[in-house]
Amino acid sequence: MSKLPTTTRRCTNLLLEYIAQHVAVGEPLPTEVKMTEVGQGSRTAIRSALAYFIERGLIAGMKERRLLRKPEEGDWFDVSALHSGTERLQQVLMERIYQRDLPPGAEFSEAELARASGVSTIAVREFLIGFSRHGLIEKKPRGGWRLCAFDPAFAEELGEVREMFELKAIERVASLPPGDPAFDRFAGLLARHEALGAAPAASHVDFPPLDREFHTFLIGLLHNRFADSLNDAVSLVFHYHYQWDKRDELPRNQYAVQEHVAILRALVARDVPAALAAMRTHLQSSRRTMLESLHNRRETGKAPDRH
Repeated sequence: MSKLPTTTRRCTNLLLEYIAQHVAVGEPLPTEVKMTEVGQGSRTAIRSALAYFIERGLIAGMKERRLLRKPEEGDWFDVSALHSGTERLQQVLMERIYQRDLPPGAEFSEAELARASGVSTIAVREFLIGFSRHGLIEKKPRGGWRLCAFDPAFAEELGEVREMFELKAIERVASLPPGDPAFDRFAGLLARHEALGAAPAASHVDFPPLDREFHTFLIGLLHNRFADSLNDAVSLVFHYHYQWDKRDELPRNQYAVQEHVAILRALVARDVPAALAAMRTHLQSSRRTMLESLHNRRETGKAPDRH
């Protein structure tokens, strides 16, 4: 089968999540109309996804659409391959901060990011110029860029705005109809969080990408360009930047996973008051963790032991 377009692969992943949660082996797949809602794609994308399901042995044919087996890990498309150029740039920058412990004050080049993300240096420059308005990176006078340090006041301000947007997004859930595809997405996210929560502690190093996916999807429910823009800064600061302090990374991630589970269970049950309460708890602990990390850095005057 030829390589599917990015939009079709995204649609296929969403359908796989729905099937994993709602369709038992031997049962028929939902109607094409329902699948266009779940997969957030056109009928053409749905038919391409069905052809892919036939190829993978999930269904027997276009007419006989009964599920032959449950989706397995290898059926999903690699999420990292579905990002746009801007998303890949964000991911590369964040991964370098998180995985490579790029500390505040570290310098980096446009060419370096372009090579790592597979986009042009012009696209990198445009992204960095736009991202610099958050005050987290700055252009050096003679070329190159610098990751800025930030203080507790900055973290508090960002945390306050983040709280307004994320709580508003949860309130928006109350207005969604029962069959809205968002609830299938919440169910899929819940299943993945519960699986991670039950996994060995070492597996919780995989939490940051899931953390970003959850909060980004939630913010997206607002359909607000300012909220989307803010989420870029939140991702860098709350989801990645403070994690340069590795001393209690695993228990911190384990606790955050359980906080997400509480939020998602309430959302799946359409219990908005419970979801709001769980989100407030999560945002408070996230802000506290950030401030503790900043305090530790200011006390030591250097990066803590990363081993």
